[in-house]
This record gives sequence, C-alpha cells and structure tokens, in this order.
Amino acid sequence: MNGRSAAMAHRAAARAEAGEDGVQRCADELAASVLPGPPIKVIHTLGSVASELAGPSYSVPRLAAALAPHVFSADVITLGATQPPRDDGVRVHTYHQDPTFGPLAKLGRSRAMRQALLTSDADLFHTHGLWMMPNVYPGEAARRLNRPFMLAPRGMLGAGALQFSSGVKRAFWAIWQKRAVDVVSCFHATAPSEVEDIRAYGLRQPAAIIPNGIDLPDLSALDCPATHAASKDDPFILSLGRIHPKKGLDRLIAAFARIADAHPSVRLRIIGPDEGGHADELRRQAQAADLETRVSIEAPLLGAEKFHAMRTAQVFALSTQHENFAMTVAESLAVETPVISTFGAPWQGLTEHRCGWWIDHGPDAMAAALRQALAMPPAQRATMGERGRAWMQRDFAWEGIAIKLAHVYAWLLKRGPKPAWIVDA
Repeated sequence: MNGRSAAMAHRAAARAEAGEDGVQRCADELAASVLPGPPIKVIHTLGSVASELAGPSYSVPRLAAALAPHVFSADVITLGATQPPRDDGVRVHTYHQDPTFGPLAKLGRSRAMRQALLTSDADLFHTHGLWMMPNVYPGEAARRLNRPFMLAPRGMLGAGALQFSSGVKRAFWAIWQKRAVDVVSCFHATAPSEVEDIRAYGLRQPAAIIPNGIDLPDLSALDCPATHAASKDDPFILSLGRIHPKKGLDRLIAAFARIADAHPSVRLRIIGPDEGGHADELRRQAQAADLETRVSIEAPLLGAEKFHAMRTAQVFALSTQHENFAMTVAESLAVETPVISTFGAPWQGLTEHRCGWWIDHGPDAMAAALRQALAMPPAQRATMGERGRAWMQRDFAWEGIAIKLAHVYAWLLKRGPKPAWIVDA
C-alpha cells in the first residue's frame, strides 16, 4: 500500500478515532430554536435549473428542500422544460420563454412566469442571480404585493464578472434590473467578500451572510477497490469547473509547468464544459510547454464520476479570478481532498482550518503551493482532508444553512429579531 491508497487507510483510522457524531452540534443548536410565527411561503426564482454543471441548479432546489421543515413551502420558479418530480418533495415550476430574437433571447422573458409571480400568495420572494428577467419579475411582484424581496447576486456583482458583456449589463441595469434592486429588502451573500462586491456597486440594503450548503458523499461508497487501483499509480492535480478565461486556468498550467520536472509522475487534469473555445487555447499552451501528455482538458463529469475524480486527486486547485462561493471547493473538502484556492474565492478558511492553501493570484503563488502539497507525505495530506470534511459537516450542512435563512425570513416579515449574520451598510 502506498501513495493515495495509504492516505485513504489513514483517513479511515483517523475518522474512527476522532468520530464524526459531534460535528453537527452547531446545526443542532440552531435547530432547537423555534421559528416564530405561522408558516411562511417562499418563492425562489432563477434563470434555469437545466444544467447539472451550474451551481445554482443544485444549490437553489436543495436549499428549498432544506427550508421545507422550517417554512410552509419553498417552491422554485424557473425557465425551461418541465422537470421530473424530485425525490425531496421540492416543487420546481417551469415556464417557457417567450419567442425572441437575437440578443434579446438571453433575457429570459416570460409573460407566464411574470403573471404567476404577480398573482402569487407568497409571503416572500427570493431570487438568485442577475441580468435575466426571472431576477426582475419577483422585484415587480414584491413591489405590487408589498412583500419582502431577497436577492442573491451569486457572484454576478464581482469585478471580474462585471467585465464580461459590460455594455449589455449596463443597459439591462438601466432598463430593468435597477428597478428590481431598488426594492430589495435584504441581500443574500454567500461570503463577506460578496458583501464587499454589493457595497462596491453602491447598494446599501442589509445583507445576510449565509453560505451555500453541501451534501457530504458517503466515503465508504467511494473507497472501493477500483478507487484504490485508480489512485495508486496515477497521481494528479485536479481543476474542475467551467473552462472560461475568468477561471485563470492558463495560470494554473503555467504553475504546473514550473513544478512538472520535479514530479514527473503527476498529471494536471482540467475538467469541465468548454466556453468560447478556451479549451483549445489551453491545449496549445500545454503543447508549447511540452506538457501535452501530462495536461488533459476533459469533458465534464457528473455525479459519482465527479466525486471519484475529486476523491482520488492529490489536491484540488482553483485558480479563479473571482467566485462568490466555488462549490467545487466545498465538494472536494467533503471527500477529504485538500484544496488550493486563490484569493479570487472566499476560502480563507482553508488556512484557518488547516485543510488547504489560500493564495495570491499568479503562477508563482500557485507553483509554490503545489510544491508544498506534493512534497507532503500522503498521511499528512490525508489529515488535512479529514479536517476539511469535518469543517464542511460542521459549518456547511444544509440543516444549519436553512435555519439561518429561515430566521432571516422571519425578521423580514417582522416575526422575529434581527439575526446576527445580517450586516448593514
């Protein structure tokens, strides 16, 4: 037994010694508090849940499911084809987009969705994202029906995100989005850094800091003989997500080139959907560095295959310029894989919880972190991974996330005190 296989054995022993029964204490304490007042009906809106690769497609319905025990109902309204029934009981209502042409097709206009929201009996509206009509309609409904309105920017107010299609976004803001944002009762930020983005855009409403949640995979199902065999002789660094210029993947390849000679058996795997032909640009970069056999640009992975890749990686590397959360970091930690993240994502806790590295942008900082990670004995990386999973289970379990948000809803409806996780301008 060696390498990653030895690390997995060490992890199992450490979990048995430390135990995981107590890490839910924070969520349990919150759960013991009673949400005041009668049941609440909440409607969540977003542009789409069609892509399994998009973070909100998972996190918004999952949040609605976690809220169900604490509010009367938390439905999801979105655009697209009819979704199959979910096994968690969440109702996802889909509406067809009105026929439009050219650039207007991206706006997501739907008279049927708008009418459904305007005639809704919801107590509160909560939208996720910006720059589409499903993020505007609930603001109009909140104004007309005199209901509270929450808005989660989902990273779309970050400086890096605003640079893309900036002219279109300025026009959309002036015509539609500003009118909806003006009636926001409270923003939903997934990290303090997103509050900074909100304030930098000149928005002064209160903001609730509540991260996305995470479902922890069953490690016993992942640690099968095939997993051990796959990890034994094929060590690799993993980056998983959209293949887009804002992800800084060119810098990751440049960093890998600086450490490749010292670790000749290690590969770099970049996995995700290609956007705008950026994958070919990265392949040319790897070829120019004589690394075409050691840097692979691969199609997206979903479900068990995704978690298998995360579980068997030596380290997960996020080189992004800007993220409001980066679900892949939480997922990697949930399967006990240490993470390297740039300052572009709000994961300073990697350092605080000793489960990874939070580093500056650029190839130099990434190369230094990769050297340190790969030089570690497998047992030391395994210990870092254990700490990461315990952190995810303690602070990012959906139960605690939902209860925090339920108390924000109660406050907005004047049924409870202002929670401590709300910050003012």
